[in-house]
Amino acid sequence: MPAPQIGWIGLGSMGIGMSQNLHTYLRSSQAPSLLYTNRTLSRGQTLQELGAISISTVGELARRSDIIFSCVSNDAVLESTTDEICASGDIKGKVYVDCSTVHPDTSIAVSKKIAEAGAEFVAAPVFGAATMAAAGKLIFVIAGPPTATERIAPYLTGVMGRSVINMGTDVSRSSLLKIAGNICVISFMEVISEAHVFAEKTGLGSAILEQMLGDMFGPVVESYSKRITTGAYAPAPGQKAGFDVALAIKDTRHALSCAKHAGSRLEVSEIALRHMEKAAELQPGRALDSSSMYGGIRDESRLDFFNDVCKKRDA
Repeated sequence: MPAPQIGWIGLGSMGIGMSQNLHTYLRSSQAPSLLYTNRTLSRGQTLQELGAISISTVGELARRSDIIFSCVSNDAVLESTTDEICASGDIKGKVYVDCSTVHPDTSIAVSKKIAEAGAEFVAAPVFGAATMAAAGKLIFVIAGPPTATERIAPYLTGVMGRSVINMGTDVSRSSLLKIAGNICVISFMEVISEAHVFAEKTGLGSAILEQMLGDMFGPVVESYSKRITTGAYAPAPGQKAGFDVALAIKDTRHALSCAKHAGSRLEVSEIALRHMEKAAELQPGRALDSSSMYGGIRDESRLDFFNDVCKKRDA
């Protein structure tokens, strides 16, 4: 049986690294080159240089692919992408795998549309930042029909990811676990940001705080701290954020919506959302990382939005 044709939709900060690793694997296994599309096709220049093939539309990519992966920015884009796939022609027997972070209700709706068109859908959101995507070290959280999850297994562990958490057949459960993980990440970032502002206001200093965070809580927490101390929370003008604050705001709103529906409350997430929205309000039009909540907290504490590292870098 010939190797399936794989297609990729979405070349944002996560999708570009994931698709490059996937294409590299396909070439090493003598499979057909990856097909890819994106709203801005020039984002795929590095993919094209590796031998991947650019496709102008989602519909054409869907027609030519047996397995379609996507990683897009939000629920509305996923829904429109799904509609384009379903409208592309006969998709019976195909598998559509989405790696975006969306509301569980969106995953359910997309799964239903794809199933009605005769194909199978796998919800496969990922844990990890863009650097982990580029390194092929993501954690996949998958849910969907066993026949589909078996077909995509060769492209996950050891290719784009380091592990897979299988949530069964209910696609909403993979979205829920991804949201639960995001609650933790956003909460960590909020608390660490508050601690850094506390350290600056009291004269303790960020350097000694970061040393303690690394020694006490390990490299993951220390890496969150470094997003503040290196100035990554507010990239230099013209530079892209590691994880855009607009996406973090979207993810946090999904978490709050799910919590409300379940009859619970996420108070730290509520505060973090307020600080992220404040950061976006204070710096309109500028790329900001999800950790820019730190700038919002600085502003509330009568400090300049930009710390000394940012000011020195941007001078």
